[in-house]
Formats: sequence, C-alpha cells, structure tokens
Amino acid sequence: MQEYITINGDFTAEYEEKHSRFIATCFHCETEQEASEIIASQKSKYWDARHNVYAYILQNGTARFSDDGEPHGTAGMPMLDVIKGSGITNVLVVVTRYFGGILLGTGGLVRAYSTSTRDALSGAQKVLMCECQEFVIDCDYGNYDRLTRLLSDTGGMVKNTDFTDKVTVSVMYKKLDSEPFLDKLCETFASKITAKLENEIFFPFNL
Repeated sequence: MQEYITINGDFTAEYEEKHSRFIATCFHCETEQEASEIIASQKSKYWDARHNVYAYILQNGTARFSDDGEPHGTAGMPMLDVIKGSGITNVLVVVTRYFGGILLGTGGLVRAYSTSTRDALSGAQKVLMCECQEFVIDCDYGNYDRLTRLLSDTGGMVKNTDFTDKVTVSVMYKKLDSEPFLDKLCETFASKITAKLENEIFFPFNL
C-alpha cells in the first residue's frame, strides 16, 4: 500500500443558491459499512431536508454516490468528480439541501453540489498517511535531551514518553527515514542506546 492523503475528523461548510441551502459535511471513513452508518446518521439529523446527497471514495478504489432524488447526474456524480480531483481518499461527503422554492436547473444544481463539496474538503484538515515504523527507545535521564534533539533532527514523531527509573520513548518514522535514523542513533550514542522495532503501521502526518 502506498502513501495516500485523507482528512482528519470532519468539517462542515454551507452554501446558498437562490434561497436553497446546501450543508456539506465531509468525514473520514475507511469502510463501506462506516460510510453507510454516517450517511444514515446525517439523514436522521437532517430528516426534514429535501435531499441528502452523498459521494465517497475509499483507499481500496471503491467509489459510490447517490443523487437522493435530485435529477440524474446533477448531484452525486459532480460531488464524486470533485473528490477524485482533490486526490483525497477514505473520505465521505454528504450534502444536505433545504429547497428554497426556486428551481436551479441542471447547471445550477451541478454548480451548487460541486461548490459545496469543494468548500467542505478545502476546510478539512488533510493528513498524509505514510507507511511507518514505530520504535521504542530506552535511555537514562542524562541522555534524554540529547536523544530528543536527535529524534527531532531526523524527522521522528514522538508518540509517547514514559518516565520511570529510565525514560522510554515511542517514536514514529516514515519507513524511508528509518535507516538514516538508526545510523545516526548508533553514531551519536556509540551503540549504547538502541531502538527496538515495535510495529509497522500507516500513520498520519499533517500536511
């Protein structure tokens, strides 16, 4: 699996077109089941709205959308196109429409749903999911400051630090950065401080 961009948490944006109100919320999701549950929750939350249109793309290539009663091709598909164009995956966008009494026409609907989706995605916090390795390092208090500087200089992201009779640091490295870090650790502490590989996971880095 390669690196990919997704969002952290959710974000809501509102757009108005000829008195019709569009509420677009984007969510991070990783499975179709999760997407279905979020969609059901949004429909329940906005039960009195005319439409709850959605589109989502998952990292495994799955892509789904629904017009939810809007004319075919005017809502869900334009939303999906915006998501594809953003390069973001594992993301769901639900756009709720409260009808304002004036028909928007095909072009107006496409513009409204596309703009709403784009606004929601633009406001969300993006993260780069990277293939990472988690290391656990034990050191004494005398070497702790020196170790933290090394971790910062070599691109490490400290996940957790425990202070007992010694200091135990859990740190994440992008897989490509792991070997240079291990070399620098060995060089700096003459192999007296070592890093134990604890886990290999995908981990989010802020963009």
